[in-house]
Amino acid sequence: MHGNLEPEERVMENRNFAVYSKEGCPYCDKVEQVLQLSGLNFVIYKLDKNFDKKSFYGEFGEGSTFPQVVVNGKKLGGCSETVNYLKEEALV
Repeated sequence: MHGNLEPEERVMENRNFAVYSKEGCPYCDKVEQVLQLSGLNFVIYKLDKNFDKKSFYGEFGEGSTFPQVVVNGKKLGGCSETVNYLKEEALV
């Protein structure tokens, strides 16, 4: 649904990751791979499929880059910030 960044289905586990991604983004692919290898619950939302640029910038701020990762409603940031969070929380 364009313009709606709220996940339609929520996974009922301790940590639920939402990745706002776009096609052709190597950092998006990397964060998805890290979450998958870690066995964590996550859902991928793609630009122009699940949301549009206007809603993306409205949620994360003008000039935000891809990916943007949210865990249980908390905005982590991009790929590096997400990997750092996973290390700090001993999830990887």
